[in-house]
Amino acid sequence: MDVPLVAAAVCPHPPMLVPEVAAGAAGELDELRAACRVAVAHLAGAESLVVVGADTMTVRREPPFGGTLSPWGIDVRVGAATEDPLPLSLLIGAWLVEGDKNLNFGNVQFYSIAADATPDECAALGRSIAGTDTAILIMGDGSACRGEKSPGYDDPRAEGFDTAVAAALAAGDTRALLDLDPALAAELLAAGRAPWQVLAGAGAEHKTTELLHHSAPYGVGYLVASWR
Repeated sequence: MDVPLVAAAVCPHPPMLVPEVAAGAAGELDELRAACRVAVAHLAGAESLVVVGADTMTVRREPPFGGTLSPWGIDVRVGAATEDPLPLSLLIGAWLVEGDKNLNFGNVQFYSIAADATPDECAALGRSIAGTDTAILIMGDGSACRGEKSPGYDDPRAEGFDTAVAAALAAGDTRALLDLDPALAAELLAAGRAPWQVLAGAGAEHKTTELLHHSAPYGVGYLVASWR
């Protein structure tokens, strides 16, 4: 029998989510930041938190957890000083958690999932981290091909891909998330595919599933959801 998570939140990880990085353009993502704050706040009440984001390999990160956003333009420090900084996806996750002073987890863990992990591998990680009194924060962007000025230029399949993900997150449809095509996601530069499938593998069933935000202001799909 699957062990239900207390709650789950899904957020994107653009560096510009941090106002200091966005600088003069910070206001453009105010609605996205507000949605992320709501989703993360819903994680309160769990004893443990697991943060999952994509990177080059699948690994449980070892403490101390932290890093800097200096590679993205400004030396904003997050978490603890470390010689092994968190990848961007987990670093933004740590920044979101650090910014909510009402959260008080007894244990926080960070996991990287390989961006090219198979759906089965993602689901297996999800099953391994699910547990009683555990919440999960999933970090991942949608397609980066939403228009001619997007990082991956324009791909007519991108909006439909993100819309399908949005519908699955809104409905808590773990099957639809597990059915996402890794090859298509890679072609659309959708960094969230593997983390979303980790969430699906956790086997969560919740009374309330909400899509709190879906936009693509810079040609990248940003989705925020809360399951609780």
